[in-house]
Amino acid sequence: MHARLRLVVLSGILLAPPAAAHHETPQGHAGSITLTHVHGLAYSADGKQLVVPSHHGLAVYREGKWSKTPGPMHDYMGFAATRTRIYSSGHPAPGSPRPDPFGLIRSVDGGTNWEKLGLTGESDFHMLAASWNTNAVYVWNAEKNSRMSSPGLHFTLNEGFMWQRAAAKGLAGKPRALAVHPGDAKIVAAATSSGIYVSRNSGDSFEPRARGADGLAVFFDLNGNHLWHSTYDGKPRLVRLELKGGTAAAVALPPLRDDAVAYMVQNPANPKEYAIATFERSAYISKDAGKMWKQIADRGNGM
Repeated sequence: MHARLRLVVLSGILLAPPAAAHHETPQGHAGSITLTHVHGLAYSADGKQLVVPSHHGLAVYREGKWSKTPGPMHDYMGFAATRTRIYSSGHPAPGSPRPDPFGLIRSVDGGTNWEKLGLTGESDFHMLAASWNTNAVYVWNAEKNSRMSSPGLHFTLNEGFMWQRAAAKGLAGKPRALAVHPGDAKIVAAATSSGIYVSRNSGDSFEPRARGADGLAVFFDLNGNHLWHSTYDGKPRLVRLELKGGTAAAVALPPLRDDAVAYMVQNPANPKEYAIATFERSAYISKDAGKMWKQIADRGNGM
C-alpha cells in the first residue's frame, strides 16, 4: 500500500469558532467546516442528512450544505448507526466532566444527548459496528477490561449489559473494520490486512470472501442481500458482493489519488443513494448505486 494511504484513521472536524469545543452543553451553530479526520459515516433514519463523526462533535451534510449538528463536541471514534440509535465510543471534549474514555455510549436523538452503556473510563473502541434492525453491537477490543478478559472480537445483544467473546477462528491478518448484517445479528463481516471475511455464527468462525489485497472497509446493504467492501492493491477498489455466494461486481470509483474508500453507507429512505468517505478525507454521494459520484468534500474541505 502506498505510504501516503493511512491505515489508521483518527477522526476530527474543525468548526469555526474552535472555542466551542470547550463546552459540554449542546452546540447548534453552523460554521466553516474542515474535516481534519474522518472516522465514520451514517445517514439519519429519515435519510435527510449524512452524519460524520469527528474529533470535535458531529458534522452534517444536508440539502447541499455542511453544518454542525446539535450536541457536545466530543471526540467520537468508533461510530455506528441503527434505525433508532447511534452507538459510539471515544473521548470527552476538553473541559467536559465525562470520564475518559467513554466505553460504549448511545444516543436516541441523533447525537444531541448521550447515555453511558458501560466500560466507562476503561475502553475506547475504534472498531465498532451495529446491526441496523437488531441493535446488536460488535467491537474489537484492543485490551482487556472489566467485562472482557482478553483482547479481540466481542458482541452484545442487550445494550452492553452482557458481552460475549467471539473466537474469530479463520480470521487472518490485522483487523481494520467490522460490519453487522442489518437483520441477522449472527452475520458479521470483517476487513483485515489479508482480505474480507464473513461469519454466520456470531464471529465464532470466519470464511474468506476476498483475498490478496488489503481489506479496508465493509458494509451490508440495508436489505441484507449484498456486502460492499473496499480494498487496496496498488489502486483503490470497491466491490459489491452477493452475500449468498453469487457474483461480485466492481463499483466504479471517482478519481482517487493516493487514496481509498474508508467508509461507505446507504440512505435508508432512498436505497439507490450511497455515500463514501476516503482516508484522505474526501467524501462523495451517488444517487444511482455507484454509477456516478458527486463530490461533497475534497481532502477535508467541505464543498
